[in-house]
Amino acid sequence: MLNLIQSQGIKALLLMGGTGVRFGSELPKQFHRLAGKKVYLYTLEAFLQSGLFEEILLVCPANWMEEVRRDIASYAVKITLVPGGKTRQESSLNGLLACGESTQIVVIHDAVRPFVSQKILRDNVLGAIEHRAVDTCIPSADTLVFAPNKKIISGIPNRSEYLRGQTPQSFAYPLILEAHLKADAHCSSDDCSLVLKLGHPVHLVEGSEENMKITSSLDLYLAEHLLRLRTATVLPSTSLAGKRIAVTGGTGGIGRELCRLLEQEGAIPIPLSRSSEYAVDLTCFHSAKQAFEKIGPLDGLVNSIGLLKNKELDHLTPEEIDLLIETNLSGVIYSCKCACLKKGAHIINIASSSYARGRKNTAIYASAKAAVVNFTQGLAEEKPDLFINALVPQRTHTSMRLDNFPDEDPATLLAPDEVAKEIISLLKQSTVTGAIVEVRKSKASSDNSDGS
Repeated sequence: MLNLIQSQGIKALLLMGGTGVRFGSELPKQFHRLAGKKVYLYTLEAFLQSGLFEEILLVCPANWMEEVRRDIASYAVKITLVPGGKTRQESSLNGLLACGESTQIVVIHDAVRPFVSQKILRDNVLGAIEHRAVDTCIPSADTLVFAPNKKIISGIPNRSEYLRGQTPQSFAYPLILEAHLKADAHCSSDDCSLVLKLGHPVHLVEGSEENMKITSSLDLYLAEHLLRLRTATVLPSTSLAGKRIAVTGGTGGIGRELCRLLEQEGAIPIPLSRSSEYAVDLTCFHSAKQAFEKIGPLDGLVNSIGLLKNKELDHLTPEEIDLLIETNLSGVIYSCKCACLKKGAHIINIASSSYARGRKNTAIYASAKAAVVNFTQGLAEEKPDLFINALVPQRTHTSMRLDNFPDEDPATLLAPDEVAKEIISLLKQSTVTGAIVEVRKSKASSDNSDGS
């Protein structure tokens, strides 16, 4: 039956009329960014990727329509903007009225559910064709409590009989339009509830825990991590042949292995270190500026520069502290500022798994790597014409690592070429920016994972 689906008459409403009140921000949640891209654009692209829809209607706040129009200008498909209403129900009705009489099936979805799967979309369309009304639902893992006055429990229902409703909710167009036109202004804002009021049954489509709705800053944080898990597995690939890629720290460890793989790809690696052809002290801004001026325009910059000292703060000299900060953070910032990067070029800043949690004896290193991650995310927003990402490898088998942890079992460490291969994959993609991409060794111990 999937092959029989024709997009003619099948339309989608993406509801993005929220104002951000519950999110606690002046910026509406749908316009916040995940990996440098606005939340609603991930949702839109999932619908576009399906190929199921003749038209997609974005129902958005009237005062944001110009910005949305600019955002979608590059999409060569039929996308219609519709002003939202004061309530969700009003926004749904506005979208439905804008669909037109030729519409047969309409799929209504929250624009702040960016991880809707292709299976869920297909199942919704098929379900609406067969049953005329379907809702996307998942089981509840939590005990449900019935407390009408919000003070005393009146009952605990059997949770196996209750499901959590998500979107999409999908309908035969005449049915959902009738349901809205007969509803009063104080009815539930849920589209399925309006159909139920007409006495029409609503069938179920299986949803997914990943099909989360972003309604709070915590949700946005969780979505960042969910996106990070997805990122490395679906990267479109382009050729690196002839590309000029500068690699800081390119004469040792991960950097040296990356240069080798870049050469195999037909790229032109340009290693940067104190001992390379372009000898440079990246902890000095003027030295970095002079080196990058000599190098000229680049297609990519990979910052694998790093310094680790396994010492307590009390045992570090002021000079060692300065050098740790300058090497791990200032050098990365100077390189990003001084490099002459072409439009569409890549910056990959190598951080460390230690960025998420500092540990004794490596506190300065970990804090500098955390700063690199935050710097990368901010820079990605400042420079939307580039692809800027942070790579976060777990402990890696490099001389720097072994010098500081000589008793570590090498079998628990990533090989430098494993990290370098992930960098190559990132350099070949042209969709992801502002992401934190983890590189893990599946069998590595999670203990003492304090840096690469």
